[in-house]
Amino acid sequence: MSKDLSKDVLHAINKKTGKNITENSVKKIASGVTASTMQDEAELRKLIKQVSEMANVKVAESTINDIVKAVKATGMNTSSMESIMKMMMKK
Repeated sequence: MSKDLSKDVLHAINKKTGKNITENSVKKIASGVTASTMQDEAELRKLIKQVSEMANVKVAESTINDIVKAVKATGMNTSSMESIMKMMMKK
């Protein structure tokens, strides 16, 4: 994922949520994410909840289920992550 896209996404998230999520807080969570995190449903759910808490945005269980399904279906390569982020930004 390009640096500019990452900053654009972070800016868009902050604007949409009205929160001030820093690049460092995102990096802190991301540093603990591995390929196995994306394949382990329990770990993936834990990650989604961490991000939700960081953004102080409640995520419905049905949305968590949709995210888990999308991640497992795509395998979460860089291009699919960008596609999911763009899709989420449209909501």
